[in-house]
Amino acid sequence: MKTNFSLLFYMKKPKNYQSGPAPIYMRVTVNGKRSETTTGRECLPSRWNAQAGRANGTKEDIKTFNAYLDDLQKKVYEAHRQLTEADALITAETIRNKFQGKTEKPRSLIDIFKEHNKKVEALLGKEYTKGTLCRYQTALKHTQDFLKWKYNLTDIDIKLIDHAFLSEFEFYLRSERKCNNNSAVKYLRNFGKIIRICIANRWLTYDPFLNYKNRIKTVDRVYLTTQEMQVMADKDMATERLTQVRDIFLFCCFTGLAYADVKKLRKWDIVTGVDGEKWIAIKRQKTDTPSRIPLLPTATALIQRYADHPHCENSGRVLPVLSNQKMNAYLKEIADVCGIDKPITFHIARHTFATTVTLLNGVPIESVSKMLGHTNIQTTQHYAKILDIKVGADMALLRRKFSV
Repeated sequence: MKTNFSLLFYMKKPKNYQSGPAPIYMRVTVNGKRSETTTGRECLPSRWNAQAGRANGTKEDIKTFNAYLDDLQKKVYEAHRQLTEADALITAETIRNKFQGKTEKPRSLIDIFKEHNKKVEALLGKEYTKGTLCRYQTALKHTQDFLKWKYNLTDIDIKLIDHAFLSEFEFYLRSERKCNNNSAVKYLRNFGKIIRICIANRWLTYDPFLNYKNRIKTVDRVYLTTQEMQVMADKDMATERLTQVRDIFLFCCFTGLAYADVKKLRKWDIVTGVDGEKWIAIKRQKTDTPSRIPLLPTATALIQRYADHPHCENSGRVLPVLSNQKMNAYLKEIADVCGIDKPITFHIARHTFATTVTLLNGVPIESVSKMLGHTNIQTTQHYAKILDIKVGADMALLRRKFSV
């Protein structure tokens, strides 16, 4: 890495200086950043040549003084040369430390990343979910693969991470890993957590993400229409397992629960609300925010259907939910059987609740946001943006007003 390096000897008069010798300091500058230290020598201001950075005179004491500064200069340039040959991080501070014989233990990126992931794993169920751990583990693997791909390294000193490193990492994610924009940005944000840890511990003196721009792009969210939901509900499934998956999916279409929340939903999470009706009262696993949802008749009927299911009786769960992977696999089969040409996953149920079940039926967005357990209403507004049907219906009312 090319650096702009310079060395300067200068006189630094102390406060309230009146007369006599003043101390001589040495300043190392790399890429505009300085590191200063005393030389341990003093000189009379009348003898000091600021332009030359040496003392004027031919007497033996002056020659000895200048020879000492010459020797210091050689040692500083030698420290710079050694750092350059070692392809080490070159800063004013590292040159000074090398010149003074101070050795700083390098801190490696992968070791810090692994330590972070261990702590996340230790706090599973308390502060983090399995999904969060999985994302950090995947981000770590991408980082390790990138180091091998770009630098043929298994690890790297964190002080070598700069803006160029981030640009190359992003290019790798998009080109070699075939990540779309939002996936690449999320992996970089996971990586950014590690950088913030380094900055907080003062292992890094600057933020390589400073002035680094990346942005999540809004994507259209898939959801089922009222007709598609009805087709799915009316369809006779070939197996009991498909029927069970269909019913749990529809339950989430009418409650807005995410997979993790419906899987852990217990019978005592069904409470009597302020209106005397049955409500779901939980804290969302993803955000740990309260979510209170009035039960619609369809959702209530589905709960009653599985009240005597062995799994529900033994575990206290409301519904017999399979693994997310199996649910998604069965949902693809259900979509094919029902003739629904959409990429159906379990999370589509939550989108359907936000759009078809609530917003399209005139439920205020503030109420929808509260039921979904969103921490920011802007998250809910993403659903409202895609509802061309609602826009058309609203404008039809306006047309009728103007046509009167």
